[in-house]
Amino acid sequence: MRLPKTLEELINSFEQLPGIGPKTAARLAFYLLHTPQEYLDGFGQAVINLKKNTVECSLCHNVAQSDPCPICQDRQRNQRVICVVEQPMDLLSIERTNQFGGVYHVLHGAINPLQSIGPEEINIDSLIRRIEANYDIEEIILATNSGMEGEATAMYLKRELVKVNQERDNKFRISRMGQGLPVGADLEYADEATLRQALEGRRNY
Repeated sequence: MRLPKTLEELINSFEQLPGIGPKTAARLAFYLLHTPQEYLDGFGQAVINLKKNTVECSLCHNVAQSDPCPICQDRQRNQRVICVVEQPMDLLSIERTNQFGGVYHVLHGAINPLQSIGPEEINIDSLIRRIEANYDIEEIILATNSGMEGEATAMYLKRELVKVNQERDNKFRISRMGQGLPVGADLEYADEATLRQALEGRRNY
């Protein structure tokens, strides 16, 4: 028996999402089938508005409703300390700790040769330009994940940042998130206490 075409299309759409297999996609589709129409209308409108009502901050590349984003605009934050993360979700995880008062730079990925993702495919060039244009920078915190791709990205960034440091008198500190994060763990899934410990225990890199 074939499913109705509309239901099949929805299942296929869910399957395109990361981490969603055929069974989960079917469960989600059938769940939505039995929800009130007004919920479906709101759900659909939220998807429609997702890209219409969000922008990428031209300074840090965070996802926001305005450019620059609220964090970059906040003069109470320490603009001299930049925390480099892989994804916006990592930024949100660190913000929940209430332990970091600086600003961010979101790479939107990590170096991964197996998937043909090199330094040019993520926001590394804009980070270097941002630092080169700001002689007040005091510290760059490399908060990429601790897996193979995150470590490769951190090592590449360190090499590029050392070059920048060699060209200026007012040198900045390069640090790496400290103890508390297990090897291979993603920031997105770390609890607040672990992230707080990792921030406090960051080390020169």
